[in-house]
Amino acid sequence: MARILITSALPYINGIKHLGNLVGSQLPADLYARYMRGRGHEVMFICATDEHGTPAELAAAKAGKPVADYCAEMHDTQGELARGFRLSFDHYGRSSSPQNHALTQHLAARLGQAGLIEEVTEKQVYSITDARFLPDRYIEGTCPNCGYDRARGDQCENCTKQLDPTDLVNPRSAISGATDLEVRETKHLFLRQSALRDRLDQWIDSQQGWPVLTTSIAKKWLHDGNGLQDRGITRDLDWGVPAQFDGAPWQGMDGKVFYVWFDAPIEYIAATAEWAEAQGLDEAAWRRWWREDEGADDVRYVQFMGKDNVPFHTLSFPATLMGSGEPWKMVDYIKSFNYLNYDGGQFSTSLGRGVFMDQALSILPADYWRWWLLSHAPESSDAEFTWENFQASVNKDLADVLGNLASRVTKFCRSKFGEVVPEGGAYGPREDQLIADLTTRLRAYEAHMEAMEIRKSASELRALWVLGNEYLQDAAPWSTFKTDPEAAAAQIRLALNLIRVYAIVSRPFIPDAAASLMQAMGSDDWSWPEDLGAALATLPAGHAFTVPDVLFAKITDEQRADWETRFAGTR
Repeated sequence: MARILITSALPYINGIKHLGNLVGSQLPADLYARYMRGRGHEVMFICATDEHGTPAELAAAKAGKPVADYCAEMHDTQGELARGFRLSFDHYGRSSSPQNHALTQHLAARLGQAGLIEEVTEKQVYSITDARFLPDRYIEGTCPNCGYDRARGDQCENCTKQLDPTDLVNPRSAISGATDLEVRETKHLFLRQSALRDRLDQWIDSQQGWPVLTTSIAKKWLHDGNGLQDRGITRDLDWGVPAQFDGAPWQGMDGKVFYVWFDAPIEYIAATAEWAEAQGLDEAAWRRWWREDEGADDVRYVQFMGKDNVPFHTLSFPATLMGSGEPWKMVDYIKSFNYLNYDGGQFSTSLGRGVFMDQALSILPADYWRWWLLSHAPESSDAEFTWENFQASVNKDLADVLGNLASRVTKFCRSKFGEVVPEGGAYGPREDQLIADLTTRLRAYEAHMEAMEIRKSASELRALWVLGNEYLQDAAPWSTFKTDPEAAAAQIRLALNLIRVYAIVSRPFIPDAAASLMQAMGSDDWSWPEDLGAALATLPAGHAFTVPDVLFAKITDEQRADWETRFAGTR
């Protein structure tokens, strides 16, 4: 049994997330966590709301609420939606937690003691109308790289280029829209990432099998232009982790907080500490996952994120942990994703464009979305959601292949043999061949899941379902029954056991449907089918089952047209 630590990129607190956010980190992380638990491994799956920085303050101001109250409400909302999508976090924390405050300040102090933090006087944009500095997302303007006119002061959402607020053309305040901006001097703390460049470069080179997308982004930031730059870790904001060390402000840093991208990844660790406290456990319970001197040396740590988060997780967060001089667990594998686009354009939280998590669950259960999103995950390139493709995938894969098999097998058995597994005769060459084919496909499925190849895993799972349908078409027990009822009974006994196997192997993708199938088969044995021959004999003759409700209803053309119209505009 392995110990596997899984973290998903933290969703921002500034509103409900869209489906592109979901498939870019949390959902594939959940798939991997569920699979690894199903194989018997010890898993710690951590996520949290990212509650600091400009998005939180802007969203709270727009909602007319104090930022702390807004964050508390949105944490509950996002947590409820995560449960709605069956995301199986061991803990869903908050970056505003006392644990994250303490750990962020601790790591900053260690970096300071190591000489890796320096005070820098820099020029930042100040809004006379708003009477405050406007770093990062407080400023909008035209991207100097691609011309997008709603670029933010930290990054262009369109071309993903990292920016400084002073780079923007025709900048304006994101708070008030004011253009009476001027550049003023302010002091901030900088993490001397450049001093760790060689160590980071060697560490990245030592990682085996990282996705090309991950390593190419990291290497670009390390070597392009002037190479890895030192990065500010404080901001002139009210909401955040105070820039304090041992309870006292860093000299000259009164009223400043740590930059959200400094404290947010630290929340992975802090959220695990939150989990331990919530479980009534001591510090050793979380430290065995994160401290290599306390047991984490045998942990495999996997991160899931969109490509825009890669630089911070391959460079900035590792620099924080390395620079602390403490034996923190470093990530072993980073699974990064491209973007999911929406019906000819982009999903956008700021613009309210696309289908958002609450809207999705209001029209269809979670499994419909989980299947489409994971089977179309944007791994090697950007992907696009269209309603036509969604309808076709649900109808063909879920309804016609898996749902239809479960329905016709159980209904036929009920009509001819009753609601029990029939006795029947022995299996013949056709059944032996099915078991061999299923075994080959299952081993391929397992290999792709181990490698976190999401689309290929979905393809192999569907192939497993198809094998069952092809067997039924070939064996035709409804015809066999007319001349050889005992042979038909054997075929149906195998098919009923196959439904149970499908429940087990499909559970990471479609957990609710899997639970329905397992319940219908009258079983609670979720043991992984290492030996398919044995697994297909688990339900003995005489074992009772029930006919399940319709697993997946087909999406009609009328429904698709209605949803296309309803979600054509903005939220």
